Amino acid sequence: MSTEQNVQIVKAFFAAAFGGDREAMLALVADDIEWIIPGEDWPLAGTHRGRAGLTDLLNTESQTMEMSLSEPREFIAQADRVLVVGYAEGKVKATGKPFEDDWIFSITVRDGKLTRIREYVDTQALARAAQMDSSRPV
Repeated sequence: MSTEQNVQIVKAFFAAAFGGDREAMLALVADDIEWIIPGEDWPLAGTHRGRAGLTDLLNTESQTMEMSLSEPREFIAQADRVLVVGYAEGKVKATGKPFEDDWIFSITVRDGKLTRIREYVDTQALARAAQMDSSRPV
């Protein structure tokens, strides 16, 4: 596939994600998708594999975070790699704490499917928003 076709596939993926269309998202990923979110001390961090792993990730996200804004702002592509530069705002449901996050996704597209996603996010801001206050009852 051409670089431009890969960009269009990634744009369709984000449109499905932000439109809440999980079925369309899953149709655009390979069966063996690998989604890596670095970090510790927040629920989404880790390596998520396969469609089941992606489904678990999406479920965890909807249960733990409330996004008020998330948008890709720029797409940069070369061959099978598409970098997406974006911004998000929201809050962690358990703590009620807000976060702001400038992010980059590095996405590999092969044969018309997303095969690998690595998020580069502000893990400190997200971990801080997920951290319970010691004075707050559990």
